[in-house]
Amino acid sequence: MIFIPQNDQQLLTPTQCASCNSRKGFKLIPNESKFINSQNITIQEKQEDLPAGQLPRQLNIELKDDLVDYARPGDRINIVGTLDLLQRKGRGVTLRSFDIILTANNLEVVDREQEFDITEEDEEKIKEISRDPWVFRRLLGSMAPSLYGLEPVKEAIMYLLFGGSFKELTDVRIRGDINILLLGDPGTGKSQLLQFASKVAPRGILTTGRGSTAAGLTAAVVKEGGVGSFILEAGALVLGDKGICCIDEMDKMRDEDRGAIHPAMEQQIVSIAKGGIVATLNARTSVLAAANPTLGRYNPYQTVAQNINLPIPLLSRFDLIFLLRDLPDSEKDGKLADHILNLHMSAKREETTPLSIELFRKYISYAKTIKPSMTEEVTKIFKKFYLKMRSASIEGGEGSAISITARQLESLIRMAEARARVHLREEITSEDAEAVIALMQRSLEQVGIDMETGKVDMDLLLSGKPRSLQMNLQKVLSLISEMERHQGVVNDEDLFTTLSEDHGIGRSEAARLIGILMRDGTIFSPRPGNYKKTN
Repeated sequence: MIFIPQNDQQLLTPTQCASCNSRKGFKLIPNESKFINSQNITIQEKQEDLPAGQLPRQLNIELKDDLVDYARPGDRINIVGTLDLLQRKGRGVTLRSFDIILTANNLEVVDREQEFDITEEDEEKIKEISRDPWVFRRLLGSMAPSLYGLEPVKEAIMYLLFGGSFKELTDVRIRGDINILLLGDPGTGKSQLLQFASKVAPRGILTTGRGSTAAGLTAAVVKEGGVGSFILEAGALVLGDKGICCIDEMDKMRDEDRGAIHPAMEQQIVSIAKGGIVATLNARTSVLAAANPTLGRYNPYQTVAQNINLPIPLLSRFDLIFLLRDLPDSEKDGKLADHILNLHMSAKREETTPLSIELFRKYISYAKTIKPSMTEEVTKIFKKFYLKMRSASIEGGEGSAISITARQLESLIRMAEARARVHLREEITSEDAEAVIALMQRSLEQVGIDMETGKVDMDLLLSGKPRSLQMNLQKVLSLISEMERHQGVVNDEDLFTTLSEDHGIGRSEAARLIGILMRDGTIFSPRPGNYKKTN
């Protein structure tokens, strides 16, 4: 028997036998052979370190023995190994070209929450900043300082950068990442906020809705050129694990591509089953998205769902939605003009921001190692606010609007944890709780107000229709069902008269409600002026 190491898929045989000098008749004996685990992976340059317009370079890695399956797609790794050349083969012939391959000796997965090398000097500087009583204003002043105003939006994005604590229970995993949607008129600074957030985040990825696909955002299964087998490639949400993913112009995405983001935003995982590969990848990513209204400018007389080309289930997965409107205001416009002109005049001077971007990134990275805990006082504040908002729904009866749900309560806890991390505190204080409640109320007042009743209605975000509209639609539908049983086909004049006399719904409002039911496919018109319920 002759032992020969095998490094390729084709069997290497001896040139001749040592005892009889024969050059053929060699057989592989599997029972006497020793097999080891092996895996081929590809590493790619980090997105945030690449200059604009440059494609990330890749390198093939060969892993053996205990290094196999140590890293997963989307992980950041440090590798030590030896470079080697591998000749390419095509149609059974060895080609003159070759690939560079790295044979790994050691592999280490980088801790996602602290990728920076924070020295003792940096740590001392970070702790000194946190001891400043005005540390919150100082950090807020470092958030996109070239943009005028927008303090509530900047505060929310700062909470998104710091994030809450991820909790994995026996039966469920509770996400700690905060998702924010910026909706508004063109030229209000949405794209600049996204660019700044992706730059200052320890791990940030920026993409646009127009140039993103479902596979590019989640994961893709592609066919490997040489071998012909399928391999798994991580997308933007997987590469941004324990970081943030900024998606500009989200309304321009195709519906099938947007649908891939739903489980990643709530369950924090990406599931894929293609080409015989069934895998689940972590996507513990905060999503910061921006979208423009469908008709160019926001229409205040329509709901958020009518203004934006996004599905309702996706809207409900955002913790906060902010409305950025471009309204003429002489005093505000004068201050904005002065700010922009001074910005261009002082473009050549040194920046005077409270914190540099590099120090801000290190501060965020250090703060993410802290796991703030809730106190009894904070629990009482959140419970009081939640019950107060829910009690309005209980007092109004079954048909009243729901002003807050358990999803918003979890959002408040996440933001309070993020605010405690801003101050490098181990405990959430009552000040944190009151501040995030005020921010949540501001967001709900912008996008969750029913224009007919003037009250906060979560059904606007959960179903796209306010509770008052749902109740009126139900009245019209019940009346059509009842009249159809007696008459067979419902005449519009009889319907308008009954709605006006019995329910106080005018002719124009009744026509609008019928139009909504027709668009939804709940009723249909067999001939003009007549209606029937869809079976």
